[in-house]
Amino acid sequence: MPATRKPLDGLAMSLMLMLCLCWGLQQVAIKVAAPSISPILQNGLRSAVAAVLVSGLMWWRGSKFSLTDGTFWPGLATGLLFAGEFLCVSIGLNYTTASHMSVFVYTAPIFTVLGLHWLVPGERFGVTQWLGVIAAFAGITVAFAGGFEAGAGFSRMLIGDALGVLAAVFWAATTIMIKRSVLTNASPSMTLWYQLVIAALSLPLVALVSGQTEVAPLTGIMWVSLVFQSLIVAFGSFLAWFWMLRRYLASRLTVFSFLTPLFGVSFGVLLLGDPIGLPFVFGALLVLSGIVLVNWQRG
Repeated sequence: MPATRKPLDGLAMSLMLMLCLCWGLQQVAIKVAAPSISPILQNGLRSAVAAVLVSGLMWWRGSKFSLTDGTFWPGLATGLLFAGEFLCVSIGLNYTTASHMSVFVYTAPIFTVLGLHWLVPGERFGVTQWLGVIAAFAGITVAFAGGFEAGAGFSRMLIGDALGVLAAVFWAATTIMIKRSVLTNASPSMTLWYQLVIAALSLPLVALVSGQTEVAPLTGIMWVSLVFQSLIVAFGSFLAWFWMLRRYLASRLTVFSFLTPLFGVSFGVLLLGDPIGLPFVFGALLVLSGIVLVNWQRG
């Protein structure tokens, strides 16, 4: 019998804060390496490296892989959704900024909590939690409303932004699929392994077909970016994420990730020179308020 998922405690909140920092830097890392290697190929290569590391971890732990334990088809489905998410991110970054992509990808909690509320027992929200979702979403809207001004490249940016929203839908669907299938009781490494392997096989193929496999020039920032994406993001952070999905209420975890776009834009300011204003500060306060409300324990 699977253990009951619980609200976030101090450990979960600390881990989620670290994950949000990593994920906030992720879009910037992809963008700065794009002149040397296409975003699609970056995501494919980092998935391949992380898949090897996860395979090694499973072998070291003595984990057994089976095609008859019921995880294959759900694993294949989540792998395709995972690959679809990062394909949308990769293509979208060719049209929009890293800050914009951070905003739209991390609308995923909106789609996730709605799906979990109606589809997964034990993931029900009360009035306080729904107020938290509304506050967090309003915070995202306020924080970035001042930056979405139409200009000469507005139509191109709109394409990238739309792909960011589609990536968010894929991410939400991945979380819901895990919660609704036997993967909810599978080991975090097995759940992640399926997704990384599918992405490692499919994304380089897409890069090859679309003529985006050229790598040049080989720069130091490119190597730093790939190491960060492979070891920290695709291996470490995703493994921690799936570990927490088995122990904590997924709806609480996903709403906490509203912090990620705030970190993403902050890194954009520090590393790419993106400007921020008062709306960003006010929006950040709304987001933090929303996270507190969503994690408020009802008596």
